[in-house]
Amino acid sequence: MIKQRARLLRQHAAALLGGLALLAALPAGPAAAAEGQLRIAKQFGVVYLLLNVAEDQKLIEKHGKEAGLDIKVEYLQLSGGSAVNDALLSGSVDIGSAGVGPLFTLWDRTRGRQNVRGVASLGNFPYYLVSNRSEVKTIADLTDKDRIALPAVGVSVQARILQMASAKLWGDKDFARLDRNSVAVPHPEAAAAIIKGGTEITAHFGNPPFQEQELAENPNAHVILSSYDVQGGPASSTVLYATEKFTKDSPKTYQAFVDALDEAARFITADPERAADIYLKANGSRIDRALLLKVIKSPEVSFKIEPQNTLGLGQFMHRVGAIKNEPRSLSDYFFVNPRVAAGG
Repeated sequence: MIKQRARLLRQHAAALLGGLALLAALPAGPAAAAEGQLRIAKQFGVVYLLLNVAEDQKLIEKHGKEAGLDIKVEYLQLSGGSAVNDALLSGSVDIGSAGVGPLFTLWDRTRGRQNVRGVASLGNFPYYLVSNRSEVKTIADLTDKDRIALPAVGVSVQARILQMASAKLWGDKDFARLDRNSVAVPHPEAAAAIIKGGTEITAHFGNPPFQEQELAENPNAHVILSSYDVQGGPASSTVLYATEKFTKDSPKTYQAFVDALDEAARFITADPERAADIYLKANGSRIDRALLLKVIKSPEVSFKIEPQNTLGLGQFMHRVGAIKNEPRSLSDYFFVNPRVAAGG
């Protein structure tokens, strides 16, 4: 069952690349929402906790009122970068969310058209490549019989980080060497496979809280690669982004959104217990509360909206030909804003 689903999802990921190219070549979709209206696409996972807190505490509405604006906020629960990107480029949402790798792809392909750029980071989280085979200590130990589950083969942020690690080990010409070992499987199913064992999935490049669940529930599960090690330290892996039209047509709404995210980040840092309860209420999650708190309080995790250590991945993608335009500074692929200007 997993093998069949993985094959179908791999085909979907390949179709996504073609779809993005087509969407980028088309004229912009319907007009962006008017000032005072904000439609946000969000996904599942602890990496979206800032949005959960902003929604629960009505922080966007609060900052809108401070600017003399009543903002109607709508949160759309989507699943997968394909759905989010389609919604953003068609004008169905104003704010999208995805890994920084997909952001570089959209930034590159929409230059001179929709001009998609980053709005804010959702924080720094290490992403772990976890294996349940004891003989696998590093990616160099992976063999043809290993299958690495990740969100989308070759294009997700996990896939890009794996390519970056492969290039460091085997050289740029072999940056995609492990793509042939990779299969597209949703995080919950991939985590279940790692925990259970005995399936073709022997490794999973996930994100919180799935990677922590694997390590806690299978004694054979262990980390063979950390995104922080590949990227040279803490880095922002998941970001929020928008079209240039939105930021120009709705400047007050845009600023209220950024200010609300900043307050949400400070809220989580100051009161992780309450933030954990908000996450559980918002997601109906079955994750153990103690494990969730361990993730939120981890010294490797930080909640802030300034992107950190993102440029290197974009420059790597340009070097190996994944994108045509080379990013040279944060302002190339992020909108200029005092709240995020200190990032990188």
